Amino acid sequence: MNDRSLRNVRIGLGGGTNGIERDTGFDITAASELMAILALSESIPDLRSRLSKVVVAFTKDNKPVTCESLKVAGAMAALLKDSLKPNIVQTTEGTPCFIHTGPFANITHGNSSIIADRIALGLADYVVTESGFGADCGLEKFADIKCRQSGLKPSAVVLVASVRGLKVHSGMYRMIVGKALDRNLTRENLDALETGCINMAKQVENVRKFDVPCVVAVNRFSTDTPREIELVKRMALHAGAFGCSVSDVFKRGSAGASALAESVKVACDINSKFKLLYPLDMPIKRKIETIAREIYGAKGVSFEQAAEKNIAIFEKLGFGKLAVCMAKTHLSLSHDPAVKGAPRNFILPVRDVRPSIGAGFVYALCGKTATMPALPSHPVGERIDIDSKGKMILKESKN
Repeated sequence: MNDRSLRNVRIGLGGGTNGIERDTGFDITAASELMAILALSESIPDLRSRLSKVVVAFTKDNKPVTCESLKVAGAMAALLKDSLKPNIVQTTEGTPCFIHTGPFANITHGNSSIIADRIALGLADYVVTESGFGADCGLEKFADIKCRQSGLKPSAVVLVASVRGLKVHSGMYRMIVGKALDRNLTRENLDALETGCINMAKQVENVRKFDVPCVVAVNRFSTDTPREIELVKRMALHAGAFGCSVSDVFKRGSAGASALAESVKVACDINSKFKLLYPLDMPIKRKIETIAREIYGAKGVSFEQAAEKNIAIFEKLGFGKLAVCMAKTHLSLSHDPAVKGAPRNFILPVRDVRPSIGAGFVYALCGKTATMPALPSHPVGERIDIDSKGKMILKESKN
């Protein structure tokens, strides 16, 4: 299966009873509006209500065609009602963990479900919930979409960084998604690391825009040197982080994060005043411009014709008071995955704005962001097989 070929397809060929010929395409399941709805719904009635609002098309006079008007919202709710229940698993040390919903933060809102968070908050003193990718993607959407809709407020933010990731942001190493990493990344290079820390500094700045303390967790790799770790710690504190600790859970389990946990605990005791980036009554364009300027570092936004047209339609239909979900690359603060570090004064191109009314937002497609990502050079599917008894096995990777 080549998932790239599903991005743009033509259906309804033959006319007549075969349907209306038209161009369409697939979105990856994790980035679909239905996944976002599962993540943001707080009850079965809420799920049913959101499904009824999903806009699947527009009439010739720009009236929305919804799942309710197609009389399928009820059947969709019947199929999805059990999916609304969180899945509980445990770590190798027996710590409970909910794994529920998986929206991509580079395309949709990128956060685990509100229901799972609420259940966890009723069972534990401290709950860690993940928002995908960097603070420019997952955190902004966590705050302006998930927290706004749920009323939940974070006590602190843990920003995860790694030595080799920060080195990539120096621009001195070539990184291609799906390809093996440059082996030079495993060698000590304090100059590259210091240059790349500008990205971490901007992400710390982004966290502080929501007025919550930021604790940087340095995800340790076996090739990291003590001097590199200390440099990251120093740069994080200089950027305004509340604290910075090493996370060595891959090697040592929970013992490898005890210092990090203590730092987060202290940060949570600060009486911070969580705030949102923009009000809902702000026009769609201004919301997009605010996110681009404040979070990405852009100096402005250019809207292509399709985006201009749809924004006008949405404002007229009353969708203008919804939140905005930015769909952009997670590999850069900008729209261009090749641009590393912390770019400033660039123009963010928005090629289209589309409705996710059931999820409670409209989403802006920035640059060349695809809603159906491509497979890596060696997808994990190549390693999946069965043995002689029909048991599924995962073969060892040769790459």
